Amino acid sequence: MTLFGYSNTTKAIAKKVKNCKFYDDKFKTPTVDESGFEIYPMECYTPQCFESEIITPGIPFFHKTISKAKNLMSDLDYFAQKLPYSIWISGTNGKTTTTKMTQHLLKDKNAIYGGNVGIALADMDFSKNIFILEVSSFTLHYTNIAKPNIYILLPISPDHISWHQSFENYEEAKLKPIKTLQEGEIAIIPKKYENIETAGFKICYENSSDLIEYFNFDREKIDFKEPFLLDSILALAVSKILFDEVDYDLINSFELEPHKIEKFRDKKGRLWIDDSKATNTDASIQALKNYTDEKLFLILGGDDKGADIKPLFEIIKNLNIEIFAIGSNMEKIYNLSNRFDLKCYKSENLKNAVESIDKKHNLESIAILSPASASLDQFSSYIDRGEKFKKEVFSLR
Repeated sequence: MTLFGYSNTTKAIAKKVKNCKFYDDKFKTPTVDESGFEIYPMECYTPQCFESEIITPGIPFFHKTISKAKNLMSDLDYFAQKLPYSIWISGTNGKTTTTKMTQHLLKDKNAIYGGNVGIALADMDFSKNIFILEVSSFTLHYTNIAKPNIYILLPISPDHISWHQSFENYEEAKLKPIKTLQEGEIAIIPKKYENIETAGFKICYENSSDLIEYFNFDREKIDFKEPFLLDSILALAVSKILFDEVDYDLINSFELEPHKIEKFRDKKGRLWIDDSKATNTDASIQALKNYTDEKLFLILGGDDKGADIKPLFEIIKNLNIEIFAIGSNMEKIYNLSNRFDLKCYKSENLKNAVESIDKKHNLESIAILSPASASLDQFSSYIDRGEKFKKEVFSLR
């Protein structure tokens, strides 16, 4: 078996399969890892008609070696026949929170979550009754056999355009599972996709209120506000569908993860918000909607992955806001700010941005890191970015 990419996904498979070889661009010469597996540069691979090829989702389909592969599949396809009852969760923003909230509600139902978040699929316990899987657009692009029993799709907005090469391709990957559903299986999807043909049953929504009405939930008993309200309602919907249970106390006990609209105060009592997980335009739009009447200092920028960030400026153009641009798309942000007559400063990096905001920030204003971009141009991850942001804030005198 061939494993493309030396990652958590493929290393977990290697432990099960044993007889396999890795190919990865990070390795320039052949080597052997601590487990005895052979690893080769991607350019060393010669396609074989009979050999299974499983790919790390992050490797793009237009990679010169991948484009020559004969039997390419995702890890979902490889384990398709072994999957227990499966709930797949995807969309542009909120899929991780929705996945974890669903697990929180179903933890006593012999359910386990994993996939794109948590445990790699190959490392999951296949004796469990229910798999709750966060699935990325990359994985879905390479998946042609496996399918869910319930598919939860959060709203889709432009993201990962450089990987998919167009928004239409990105969107199509997210919509693939809907078409595979069989009679008795369910998709909860945005209303704009209500005409997609499927043998499954579609529940369509435009917003949280639609789902609250459809499932007859009591909004007053749900503590979360948007954007987390939709996540909690989708998790409650799964519990309602499968077990006819709606446990408001249990969903309200769910603790949101760090770096996602995480509020904290500095030594002077001023409010800062760590929204480092906002790695695309729509995520930042959703975060900023909560602060339309406030004086805002926004740290914006990073790797926008080829996406159009102009829609963010259409939303914030009338806000009382000042922008501090960082990262590889700093010039783009600065030019758009000028076009929309917004104050923008070229901070270049997080430290400079925080120090500049410190001179302007007071007890009535709000400072927020909501980059609308990925982090890998300057950080190891969005978590690293968020932690360094808080460190810089707490270092202020």
